[in-house]
Amino acid sequence: MVVLHALSNFIDCDFVISDSTPSYWYEGRCLQSGDRLKLPRTSMSEAIAHGLMQQLAKNDCYSREGKMFGILLVELLNGEQRVLKAFSGLLNGCSVVEGWVPPIPGRDEVALEEARTLAQLDAIKQEILSLKQLTERQQYETLSDDFEQQLQAMSDRHRYCKHQRQQKRQQICNILTPEALAIALEQLDEESRQQGIERRQLKRQQNEVLQPLQQLIAATDTRISELKQQRKALSRQLQAQMHATYSLTNFSGRSRSLQQLMPGGSPTGTGDCCAPKLLHYAATHNFKPLAMAEFWWGASSINQDKIQGEFYGACAERCQPLMGFLLSGLRPNPPAPFPARKGGDVIPIIYEDKWLIAVNKPAGLLSVPGRYSDRQDSVLSRLRHLLPDGMMLVSVHRLDRETSGILLLARDRQTHRQLSQQFQQRQIHKVYEAILSGVAIAEQGVIDLPLWGDPENRPYQKVDWQNGKPSLTQFQVMAREQDYTRVEFTPLTGRTHQLRVHAADTRGLGITILGDRLYGCDAVTSRLHLHARELRFEHPQLKKTFYLKAITPF
Repeated sequence: MVVLHALSNFIDCDFVISDSTPSYWYEGRCLQSGDRLKLPRTSMSEAIAHGLMQQLAKNDCYSREGKMFGILLVELLNGEQRVLKAFSGLLNGCSVVEGWVPPIPGRDEVALEEARTLAQLDAIKQEILSLKQLTERQQYETLSDDFEQQLQAMSDRHRYCKHQRQQKRQQICNILTPEALAIALEQLDEESRQQGIERRQLKRQQNEVLQPLQQLIAATDTRISELKQQRKALSRQLQAQMHATYSLTNFSGRSRSLQQLMPGGSPTGTGDCCAPKLLHYAATHNFKPLAMAEFWWGASSINQDKIQGEFYGACAERCQPLMGFLLSGLRPNPPAPFPARKGGDVIPIIYEDKWLIAVNKPAGLLSVPGRYSDRQDSVLSRLRHLLPDGMMLVSVHRLDRETSGILLLARDRQTHRQLSQQFQQRQIHKVYEAILSGVAIAEQGVIDLPLWGDPENRPYQKVDWQNGKPSLTQFQVMAREQDYTRVEFTPLTGRTHQLRVHAADTRGLGITILGDRLYGCDAVTSRLHLHARELRFEHPQLKKTFYLKAITPF
């Protein structure tokens, strides 16, 4: 089976590297020496990955389910460069597919046990589905609603009758003789008792009808719970068997099972991800890895944290714990270089003084470090390593990772506080430039759509008239270029993804920004075409109005 591919299958022969600085490092510590080992994601590997994306886009079979894909650029013993490609898990139910790196050895050894267990798991799944569709559930809901309606109607009628009896008691107390009054009051009390009996009879009837159904449903739910526990136990047993047989090999020639590498247990799917597949295959065939890139393709993941066409690093749960072992045998890498203080290719400094610094953030780089280990590379972390007073730096505001342009940072707490107040009070003037993935009809206007971020679906934002926060954007069409529109945005508020949603939503411009896959743009592009072009603010210390501009790179 052919798994080595020529570079020309993915990129043009005259491809020129415009920026050799890695955009991400796959890294881990060698288990023997303790050296920190790194493998980069470079412009070359990203270009190869984009070429693979174009191939995937031509075949619907690759979009049926969302998953990670990856490429590894390797050097052969004769010095030639070739490309390996891999997918995570199974591709349309298959683990071995022509042209793709095969799975890590070990699966074949438990193939029969896996097939038997998967059959059991499927049978359990079908039984659970059948139990969830129990007809008595709907019958219980229908009867329960019917009894509730009867009880409510009875309660309303009894309440009205009680009010009538109270009024009648007040009326007859002054007009009837004591004997007649006693008889009349007894009749009213009897009516009250009869209505109490009527209510108890209906409640008894309700219990007689619903209780057997409740017992059946409870027994069914107990059975479902037992089946789920059985399913979990079977899955864990199969996983343990597979991880005991899965054998990874690194570049020093050592092999270890997943069980040995992660004795405390590992999530389902460990060892089936792209990075371990690619690195294991390269190590076992004496290929020298040069650069790697992984991306998501297909439908967005369930929690919307993976978007088609976006690059991602090693996942924290499955891949990152294996990186130190997988990269062992490679020469230790020096620390990643930082850009020159001014005019660097990665983070050009537009302006700086002893109070603040303004940079032109490149697309694809975070403004500040994220929560997890694979999201530590950012403008702030790089500048903190680069500048003598870097540890004092504080970001005044943020740009989306995919957005390029002017980012302002303060060098002391007082400056940070004063600039932050200007942002909060909307005293800072911002101008963005974008390319829309379609032709806009309106020339200019104001978009007023409140935005709300669903905490269950981060980072996605949407228009929500009930829960959303006020969001205002001015826009002006700059030019129309074939099927695209170049637009100037002036945000009057500063909500998360404000420009991206106001562009994409049909109640705004109704056209996504080119490259904005999160909000529906399916064009294969190298970046989000949104740039923070201009920034005007009052310098807190110099008391002068500063106007900064960063040339739009697209």
